[in-house]
Amino acid sequence: MKTPLKPIEYKDKSLDDIMTQVSSMLSEKDDIIDKKSEVITWQKQRIELLEEYLRLSNHKRFGSSSEQTTAEQGRLFDEAEITAEPEQSELLPDPPQNNKSKRGRKPFDKKLPREQVFAYLSDAEKAGAIDSFFIKVREELDIVPAKVRVLEYMQEKAVFKTDEGGREFKVADVKKHPLPKAMGSVNLITYVIVSKYADGLPLYRIEKQLKRYGGDITRATLANWVISLSKQLQSLINLLREHQHSGPLIMMDETRVQVLKEPGYSATGDKWMWVSLGGLEDQQSVLFDYAPSRSGQVAARLLDGFNDGYLQSDGYSAYPAVCENNNLISVGCWDHARRKFKEAQQAQPKKGKSKVSRADMALSYINKLYLVERDIKNQSPEQIFQVRQNKSIPILEGVDL
Repeated sequence: MKTPLKPIEYKDKSLDDIMTQVSSMLSEKDDIIDKKSEVITWQKQRIELLEEYLRLSNHKRFGSSSEQTTAEQGRLFDEAEITAEPEQSELLPDPPQNNKSKRGRKPFDKKLPREQVFAYLSDAEKAGAIDSFFIKVREELDIVPAKVRVLEYMQEKAVFKTDEGGREFKVADVKKHPLPKAMGSVNLITYVIVSKYADGLPLYRIEKQLKRYGGDITRATLANWVISLSKQLQSLINLLREHQHSGPLIMMDETRVQVLKEPGYSATGDKWMWVSLGGLEDQQSVLFDYAPSRSGQVAARLLDGFNDGYLQSDGYSAYPAVCENNNLISVGCWDHARRKFKEAQQAQPKKGKSKVSRADMALSYINKLYLVERDIKNQSPEQIFQVRQNKSIPILEGVDL
């Protein structure tokens, strides 16, 4: 709605008064224009920000889920289900020429047991030959399908006659089971644990496997095995936690998980799996700890006893208090930092793709650091430190955004 200006009254006024009134009106009009310009500028900035949010949301919904920039980065982190996406090649450093991957089939591990399969000539075909010999023509990896059996534990009992004419028995010791009432062997329970937590196989699929092999064991029974065995192994978990705290560095992160049936909590609410990596350089361990909360109390509990070291995290607000109480030095994570620059790059308008943005430049610097890490990942800690001093620090010192 337009603001009407007051009419100028000329009656009984001098020329100076009229000019003063006109100047005042023009000044008032300029103020209105300035305020409207500020509103328009703010609205334009708001629209640009909302457009970035929309582009980023569409990319997360319909675009590739990979955060990979180059093939080298994927090798560095060894991530599964990587989907390559095109990047601006002028921002990426050329890969070193002396580290090209060798072509051809990778040989099998020499530690694998080997069995030779011979192809013989008949006596008629060898008639008149002065000698014969064998040559290896190919190698095949062979896996024997699961062998299912039922173990029947037979306990021997010896009967002795007592001096009083009675009888007494002596029985052989039977190998103890960690879960005495379980109908599965130690090998089977181990197979279930490895399949579920190392291979990501749900219990209902393991149930179908066992049924196909002839063992009708419900997933509820399998779940009870997992729960009962976790209690048996708690002392080992405690020792692994103490071992983690004996090292100089612990890396920690927390990720969302969904738990369908937990008393007092919604099935659709966020629960958390806290993951930590630490210990001595050549004896590191990875531990998973479930908690329905992401509060700082969980971080304090998991890091209780770890003092005067380094804690690497994504900078979540639960960690600073622990670092202060335990005298820990907080260390950042390049992967988490890079993620925000990647989102900024994905939110850029397509029309301006030809122009190098700050997000593009930041990703280029981080990619250079990743290439250094790729080259030194199999070297000793002393060599890694030296290379980082010579190559990584100059890259960081040259950052100009």
